[in-house]
Amino acid sequence: MTPNPTILIVDDEPINLSVLTQVLSKNYRVRAGNSGERALQVAASEPTPDLILLDVMMPEMDGYSVLSRLMQDPVTQDIPVIFVTAMEAAEDEEKGLAMGAVDYITKPIMPAILLARVKAHITLKQARDYLHDKNAYLEAEVARRMEENQTIQNVSIRALAHLAEIRDPETGDHILRTQSYVNVLATRLQDHPRFSDTITEHFISLLTRSAPLHDIGKVGIPDHVLLKPGKLTKDEWVIMKTHAVLGAQAIEQSEKDVAQPVEFLSLAREIAHWHHERWDGSGYDSLAGDDIPLSARLMALADVFDALISNRVYKSAMSFDKARDIIVEGRGKHFDPDITDAFLESFDEFVSIAKKYQAGNANG
Repeated sequence: MTPNPTILIVDDEPINLSVLTQVLSKNYRVRAGNSGERALQVAASEPTPDLILLDVMMPEMDGYSVLSRLMQDPVTQDIPVIFVTAMEAAEDEEKGLAMGAVDYITKPIMPAILLARVKAHITLKQARDYLHDKNAYLEAEVARRMEENQTIQNVSIRALAHLAEIRDPETGDHILRTQSYVNVLATRLQDHPRFSDTITEHFISLLTRSAPLHDIGKVGIPDHVLLKPGKLTKDEWVIMKTHAVLGAQAIEQSEKDVAQPVEFLSLAREIAHWHHERWDGSGYDSLAGDDIPLSARLMALADVFDALISNRVYKSAMSFDKARDIIVEGRGKHFDPDITDAFLESFDEFVSIAKKYQAGNANG
């Protein structure tokens, strides 16, 4: 059974407390306080009042001061307060309402009027509480579903990336490392004047999630090219380079299959298509400078660094220092100069990431 609403009555006169209790106790659970300090204590304790009837003229702490304290405390600030007082001047009523009281009843008390006012404000309080609880439930449900969708999205990304791993076993740890590298670079550049408008926390989140799809197009490369244990011929190299377009086309098709844009897919398509572009325009599609999407420029450096430090069927891994030197040599040629500088500042973090995911890596 739902308990009756609780009303706190506050008055320094025992007779007034007695009268109010007698009128209200048939329909409500009544708590009483005979001073401002006592009122604050009772209001903040269980059961929390659903409504407070507050006398204005009390010694030490008057009703206005009590109301002010109630409004400042997160525990009590939402409890509706009705002033009950012998003060009849309009300015007194206006002051109380301006401070946040919901109503103003003058003494002597008329039981029927008191009960009607109390019932009205209790009903409003219950309706407000219901809406608050409903909104809280809906917000929790939305958060739960968003988290669920995020989990499904992340699993889907990993499943797609796993396709590339199946075709090319060397890509597994490469995916984990490059995902971490681009996160480090983007975070380092977040406050850089060139990038601060683009690299937000949201961008970093999308970038990190979409990075594993950068080589998804390799699923379309024939085994005799993809797994060849030696240098590719000119014709084979032409075939190998198509993995960038194949990956972008696959992701683009996925985008067409959904009713609304999916941000991380757009970023993943950029990365897959253009992570082999070079700052000087000598890459796969001859894009140069800022025409290369930022996401792809970040992945370009991460991808090359990881390739340099990793064993491949056609080469041995380089040392971290040698790989760093090659990246530096590519500043302003292969790589965006500012991204290269961010790499140098983050070099120790790159090394830590490489050692953490060191399978297939000779530097461990």
